[in-house]
Amino acid sequence: MPGSESKDDPNTAASRSGRWLRIRETVPAWQLWVLGVIPIAALLGLWTLLTSGATPEARWISPTILPSPMEVVRSLPSLWFDRALTRNLVVSLYRVLAGFAVGVAIAFPLALMMGGFSKIKAMFNPLAVFGAYLPIPALVPLTLSLLGTGERQKVGFLAIAFIVYLLPLIVEAVDKVDQVYLKTAYTVGANRWQTVLKVLLPIAWPDIYQSLRLGFGVGWSYIILAEMVDIGRGLGGIIITSQRRGPREHIYVVLLVIVALAYLTDRVWALGGRYLFPYRRARR
Repeated sequence: MPGSESKDDPNTAASRSGRWLRIRETVPAWQLWVLGVIPIAALLGLWTLLTSGATPEARWISPTILPSPMEVVRSLPSLWFDRALTRNLVVSLYRVLAGFAVGVAIAFPLALMMGGFSKIKAMFNPLAVFGAYLPIPALVPLTLSLLGTGERQKVGFLAIAFIVYLLPLIVEAVDKVDQVYLKTAYTVGANRWQTVLKVLLPIAWPDIYQSLRLGFGVGWSYIILAEMVDIGRGLGGIIITSQRRGPREHIYVVLLVIVALAYLTDRVWALGGRYLFPYRRARR
């Protein structure tokens, strides 16, 4: 009929879908929670379905490969008391912090110099490009041969991983400083080091801080590699031991612990950023 909309009209279909899906719309807080819970609930449901059954033979997936969610939960007391979860968590946290401190101590001044002086950037840029394509797991046998199997190897491996990740990000943050600030500094008579330390560095600090925050989070993805050898301590040691000797439930608990710890430390970084750079939050 004239004036009525056809069910097959693409404009009508687009308008209907647009009621729910809109580009860059502001989502209410309650919808954020609901939408975030949906995939997690679906994943837990699928996990429960695949591991349900009175006997191992009745399950879709064997319990030696994938235990059920309740089996994972019931394994927490033995992991907490028998394998000293908290003590191993502190060991892994120390290793990440130590590797991060060494990595930043090397990457930060070098990246600042590369971002400030073109000749220094030309000198070290080939190494930065090489590091960008370097497979981080390949550093494990290298650090083992150079540093042995003790604590130095783990901290050294993490430090190298942090350097490879942070160096190009910090250089990019310094490079993003607009040339107009440099011209203004030269106009008022600033020398080279004053320009670097009092113009480039302060303006680039928010982006540098964000790079450090991202880099610290990446460290948690490398901790398992760092603790693959000499597995007496650390969260990675628990995972490797559980994979070899069992129980397999401990693997999933430790993975959840690592994710939770990484999230909490990222929240600390976020709070620090809000305190140090409140104007960035206000601008958004």
